[in-house]
Amino acid sequence: MSTEQNIPTATTDQAATAIRKARGALTRYRVLAIVTGVMLLVLCVEMVFKYLVPVQAVIDYMGWVPFAHGWIYVVYLVTVLDLWAKMRWSFGRLTTMVLAGVVPVMSFVLEKRVHADADAKLVALADRYGV
Repeated sequence: MSTEQNIPTATTDQAATAIRKARGALTRYRVLAIVTGVMLLVLCVEMVFKYLVPVQAVIDYMGWVPFAHGWIYVVYLVTVLDLWAKMRWSFGRLTTMVLAGVVPVMSFVLEKRVHADADAKLVALADRYGV
């Protein structure tokens, strides 16, 4: 027994590893949530120019935006699944996080909430195992 709480060393080491991996997943999620949100806003601007203000020069210049957002969204989904699996959240949380990448501004709002929830859970876990 290595800690004051009578938790075996192997369990403490496993908890420390799990917390470290979850924090890495949270950081990746935060970065991609912001990037995805910015790209979604750029996509909205591109759609306005394409359909409401048909200026051909702008349309030609911004033609890459839908493709970039699509691929960034795929990477965002991978980070969402990674964080969701590590934090062992409900399917409702997964659905909300997935939708945040396609609803403008939602990724910024949800990123704040997800970060706060995950950080609180990880701090409690670290306190519990004395990590």
